[in-house]
Amino acid sequence: MPALTYDFTGIVPTADPKDEYEKKIIELAATHEEIYLLTCDLLVPGNRMLEFRDLYPDRFIDVGIAEANVVGIAAGIGLAGGIPFAQAMGPFISLRATDQVHTDVAYNDVPVRLSETHGGVTGGGGPTHNSVLDFAIMRGIPNMTIVAPSDANQCSRLVEASLTYPGPMFLRIGKLNSPLVYKNQDYDYTIGKAVLTKEGSDATVIGTGITVSHALKAAQELQAEGISVRVLDMHTVKPLDVDAVLKAAKETGIIVTVEDHTINGGLGGAVAEVAFEAGVTCKFKRLGVPDMFSVLGSVKQLYALYGIDTEGIKKQIRSML
Repeated sequence: MPALTYDFTGIVPTADPKDEYEKKIIELAATHEEIYLLTCDLLVPGNRMLEFRDLYPDRFIDVGIAEANVVGIAAGIGLAGGIPFAQAMGPFISLRATDQVHTDVAYNDVPVRLSETHGGVTGGGGPTHNSVLDFAIMRGIPNMTIVAPSDANQCSRLVEASLTYPGPMFLRIGKLNSPLVYKNQDYDYTIGKAVLTKEGSDATVIGTGITVSHALKAAQELQAEGISVRVLDMHTVKPLDVDAVLKAAKETGIIVTVEDHTINGGLGGAVAEVAFEAGVTCKFKRLGVPDMFSVLGSVKQLYALYGIDTEGIKKQIRSML
């Protein structure tokens, strides 16, 4: 059965994924002494990391603007038996600290949680600060698990689930308030397994992160036009839920992937790889940032420009039908 979601044709509540992520770490740290929180000069008034620092000063490290250092230190903590959450802004873990991620963390297969805030274009920083290559980079690194929660509550569930998940993880978290997707938390959440947010028979939209909310809104609005669209919340980009992809391809015949990421090497590429390797053919389209540097603009402007908002998804589905 599909998970119980909000009606996106009406008013949908919002919450801050980063805030929920940090709140859950603080909560769990009270009973899990192996949890550490590391950051890179991100302490500003109102940031919950200040609360963690005051409660657990021996398990908090601020390295300043030095992302390579935060990854290296986190690897050492992981090798010593800790579970470090190493947090940095935008593209700086996936780009600036790639060597340390590859060699210190992934090669040693340690349980470091590399947490990227301001994922995709949500930071609004233009071509140097928009993080639209991270999925592609992290997918190519052995041992790395990649998760992009679809809403703030799922961020909280991810943090808790990660405590017993083996090996390194890359957690991609958006900035500021975003729509809540699920009306309750009764749905099954397992790292590596997609969530069926809406059933449908004419086409399937597979989203990850904040794009799941756009996909769901598009599907609900298309329902009024007599078009039945399945929506999959592919919160885990690696390892991908192969069974969910193949089932959708066979049953609906159309797959559209939507991601706040370049179309090269991300969710769309992963879905195409597993479908065609399995010999399953269907109509297929990747929606995301084109093969170019992302431009400067607001999130709303860029999502419309790249066709990864509600209207862009609806237009694509209509054209394929």
